[in-house]
Amino acid sequence: MEPERIAVAGASGLIGSALVRSLTADGHRVVRLVRHAPRSADEVRWDPEAGRVDAAGLAGCDAVVNLAGAGVGDKRWSEAYKKRIHDSRVHGTTALAKAVASLDERPRVFVNGSAMGLYGETGERVVDEDSPAGGGFLPELCVEWEAAAAPAQEAGVRTVFTRTGLVVARGGGAWGKLFPLFTAGLGGRMGDGRQYWSYIALHDEVAAIRHLLDRDDLSGPFNLTAPEPLTNREITEAMGRVLHRPTLFAVPAPVLRSVLGEMAGDVLGSARVVPKRLLESGFTFAFPGIEDAIRAA
Repeated sequence: MEPERIAVAGASGLIGSALVRSLTADGHRVVRLVRHAPRSADEVRWDPEAGRVDAAGLAGCDAVVNLAGAGVGDKRWSEAYKKRIHDSRVHGTTALAKAVASLDERPRVFVNGSAMGLYGETGERVVDEDSPAGGGFLPELCVEWEAAAAPAQEAGVRTVFTRTGLVVARGGGAWGKLFPLFTAGLGGRMGDGRQYWSYIALHDEVAAIRHLLDRDDLSGPFNLTAPEPLTNREITEAMGRVLHRPTLFAVPAPVLRSVLGEMAGDVLGSARVVPKRLLESGFTFAFPGIEDAIRAA
């Protein structure tokens, strides 16, 4: 693939920073969307929560990738923080989609972040991209988040939604919090451990995004999760095996609810999500199994 100019929102985040490293290593020119005054020609000013972006700075971009959003697991979900989670995603996506649609020469693709949280509680039921959205804060947020990209779609720009699972990485996200606990021998199952966790290695997350960027025949939603979701109990046992640590400490559900509040529903909830469309497109996972994903991290 010839070097391209690719704009990335959320370039400093866990996935965004790994994507930027991958793109620049292959000779692509990355334009970062930033909140401060631009310090170079490769920075574009924006304010996602206010819904503002310098559209002129996106001119000449071949692709736009939006991975921005306040961290879902960073803080307890007060009403104020839930509003920040919402606004940073929905208003930011709306601003970017409108900016993309306004350009005389539009990018060939707009990749917009989303999450497997769209499906809500699935129990033991396997869900794919054809499954309906669930109910509650996160599913309703994801539906609105994806709908905010409509201006780009209506302008004829190929639009992709990456419904990402739990990213296995040391540097952030859920696993960034789990690794220190398990390394210290304090890891254990959460609740009864029977809830399904759909995970993906950071390497595969980046590779999947690049696959979706490159393939002009792919659009719409794609679940970015490993092929076989596992229960929290199975993942806990795998962490213990790989890290050679005991996994004796179980965290009871009432304790999680008291500490995490509403967010505990996500930790204790079951999401058995599979990447049907990604596999059908020919994508190959480098780290499909949980032990390989943990070792890679």
